[in-house]
Amino acid sequence: MIGTQLRYPKKDCYRFFLSPYRSFSVTNARGYQRKLTKYNQSYICNYTKNSLVYRNIGQELERAAAEYSSTEAIVSCHEAERYTFKSLLDEVDRVAAGLLRLGLKKGDHVGLWGPNNVHWYLTLMGASRAGLISVGINPAFQAPELEYCLKKVNVKALVSPLTHKSQNFYDIVHSICPELGSSEKGHIKSTNLPHLKSLIIDTDAPLNGALTFNDLLEMGSHPSKEGITKLQSYITPDSPCNVQFTSGTTGQPKAAVLSHFNFVNNGIHIGNRNKLNGERICVQVPLFHAFGAVVTIMPALSHGATMVLPAAGFSPADSLKSVVTEKCTIIHGTPTMHVDVIRKQKEMNLPLETLHMAVTGGATCSPQLFLDIQNYLGVKEIRTIYGLTETSASVFQSRPGDSMDQVLNTVGHVQDDIEVKVIDSEGNTVPFGQAGELCVRGYLTMLGYHNDEQKTKEMIGADKWLHTGDQFVLQPDGYGRIVGRFKEMLIRGGENIFPREIEDFLNTHENIIETHVIGVPDERMGEEICAFVRLHDDTQPMNRDVLKQFCKGKLSHFKVPRYVVSVQEFPKTTSGKIQKFKLLEHFKSNNLNQFTDCRNRV
Repeated sequence: MIGTQLRYPKKDCYRFFLSPYRSFSVTNARGYQRKLTKYNQSYICNYTKNSLVYRNIGQELERAAAEYSSTEAIVSCHEAERYTFKSLLDEVDRVAAGLLRLGLKKGDHVGLWGPNNVHWYLTLMGASRAGLISVGINPAFQAPELEYCLKKVNVKALVSPLTHKSQNFYDIVHSICPELGSSEKGHIKSTNLPHLKSLIIDTDAPLNGALTFNDLLEMGSHPSKEGITKLQSYITPDSPCNVQFTSGTTGQPKAAVLSHFNFVNNGIHIGNRNKLNGERICVQVPLFHAFGAVVTIMPALSHGATMVLPAAGFSPADSLKSVVTEKCTIIHGTPTMHVDVIRKQKEMNLPLETLHMAVTGGATCSPQLFLDIQNYLGVKEIRTIYGLTETSASVFQSRPGDSMDQVLNTVGHVQDDIEVKVIDSEGNTVPFGQAGELCVRGYLTMLGYHNDEQKTKEMIGADKWLHTGDQFVLQPDGYGRIVGRFKEMLIRGGENIFPREIEDFLNTHENIIETHVIGVPDERMGEEICAFVRLHDDTQPMNRDVLKQFCKGKLSHFKVPRYVVSVQEFPKTTSGKIQKFKLLEHFKSNNLNQFTDCRNRV
């Protein structure tokens, strides 16, 4: 057997590591786990009898098309489009062939910038079938944020709709690529974005320098797409397939690179836990996010489930209507989404007779919200998923038959075929039930951060353990609880937000000397953003309206602080570090959630 052999402290357990993110047990891994449990160490090795599959996404799509041929794969209610698994494969291969006809080569990056539209899904699959790497970009991003993403991974082709809400995607691209209007379609020559060669817009309107999505499909028509099936054997499952941007404390997002192997196997495992065969999923989560791309798309593909897109963006009313009209049996959403759907259901009181399961993730879900989901949406089962972008989504997940206590008070059971442990600040494994940092090892960990070896090493050690930065309590039965975060990060409605990015931006305002941002409790969003600002003397008060206008077109709407507190000085330690916990205490004790802006309160 080829590989590096690692011998554990006990004689009866060996493990072979064959890749940076995958391992398998050769003897008695469960026996070793029993020994650790005996010594009360927070370590779980949850290897199962089910083998991991060695397939790329394109091969998984071929398998699904053969097995679930006439089953609907995706239904877009707002676009009135439907694809069976068989027709989906045909259209995906046209996209794949079209991308290759544009001159893209294996390993090139294709940006997907937009909301939940069919062309987004087709392009994700098409890029995978062509051996390209898809790059999910938040549709709320403004020009500076988009520019950073395109440059970070050298995106060569960008696919988007023309508009969504107040966004005009073509105009935003034009603002950072002025040569677009005079460029030949498919041959952009930009000084600012030298790698960007093609812009594909899903519209019938002719736009200077841009191809339409129909143009792309025509380019990939027969016989061009005939070679796509043959190409699959040359796309190794270990190769990258997707880039997910995840914010960093430096204020600039890191680009987590995920593999075909990550996507396919995490999808299979999630689908097994949720028993997805033949189900119809109301998809409220954004497809560009790991919740959409991995937790939703891949399990549906692997288990022949139907994805139903109620609207391009989140719309509680459209979600409820789609459950009724499309007979959805499962609903996916962040806790904030479920709160809004429950509120809307109280108004509409629709007959949700087919719905039997709700899946939640992306942020912590309160026990009361779980009960409300059951009572108002009429579901029998609630499944929670905990994970990180860097772990291709799922590390812990509810299991069929979980007790009410396990559903309400844990993030689920450790996922199949991975290892987890909880450590102290010295790297030692803590006893079960004691809080420490959660670490993960197995097939699901990312390949690394794109072009950032140092950050990758900080996240994944030489021993292949990925450090989550989450303060966690692990139980001997394999269930776990999040009790805090070591990272300075807040989660607003499922969006991971790092204060440093907002602080650096607000500090560019001419009236602001210093800014410190914290997360404050919010019933609907879980956390809201509060900016404490110190202003220059004799300047006008900084209220939310002023701040919102300053952020317009430069910062995503979900990063704009809801609360603004003007201060004369910040609480500090003797060494000069800002004591953010005191800012939070001040916010709570003075009931500042009643105001969107306050002055001189600290």
